[in-house]
Amino acid sequence: MLATKRYEYLPIGSIEFHHTLTNHRELDRAKVAHLEKDIVANGLLEPLVVWERNSGEYYLVGGFHRMEAIQGIRREHPGYFDRIDVRVVSGDPDEIKALNLKLNSDRVDTRITDYFQTVIYLNNANWSKARMAEFFDKSVSWIEDIIRYAPLVTPPMREKLASGDLSWNRAREILQKALKAPAGNEKAIIDSELASPLRAVAKPLPLGSTLKRVSGLLETEPKKTFRVTTQDIHALLVTLQGRRVDAEHIERARKAFPILWADD
Repeated sequence: MLATKRYEYLPIGSIEFHHTLTNHRELDRAKVAHLEKDIVANGLLEPLVVWERNSGEYYLVGGFHRMEAIQGIRREHPGYFDRIDVRVVSGDPDEIKALNLKLNSDRVDTRITDYFQTVIYLNNANWSKARMAEFFDKSVSWIEDIIRYAPLVTPPMREKLASGDLSWNRAREILQKALKAPAGNEKAIIDSELASPLRAVAKPLPLGSTLKRVSGLLETEPKKTFRVTTQDIHALLVTLQGRRVDAEHIERARKAFPILWADD
């Protein structure tokens, strides 16, 4: 069972990298540089997360940018951060792999493609869809769609999904069409659909009218609160920005901030 065992002050050399536990995406060098300056000035304010697979055997699960920043600091200042604060967790390999992705998914730039491999892995490890949905703070239908469609995603489609040039809703439409095609024609259908122009999505929240609506809300319900996640805020900002707005962002923002939309 996944659990935090303890907090500890470990020698940095005792923390290893496991081939199944990664940052999922390339490190942001600008973020690493910023963290180097911040950690030198203020110390490591957030501990790394490490998995103790066996007694005294530690693998990094969360905090890859912080670890890279600390290693950079140590190259410039030998002797700095010989020991670092860590949160030590325990659990089965599948639970740790899920935690690794969950910690990464706290970033606002996480793409659905980051979930594919782990969701399929957990499904094969007999995690229930409800358990996965609760763990990742997603709906059961969202998990079911990944299990059904992710194995069909071609490399070009994955690339477009990862870059944000293709929404998951649109990808599912394409894959549904491919599944209905005669056997052997699936790839041709997918390639044809990807080659067609991307659908433009209307800007759902003009900034001016949204500010007026919020101003009105301040007068009528000044103490109203919203319980939202970082992903909800990201979806709201994307819809306000009005570029590359897809149905997934609209759906999340509308669910989190229903008061911002005019009544249908």
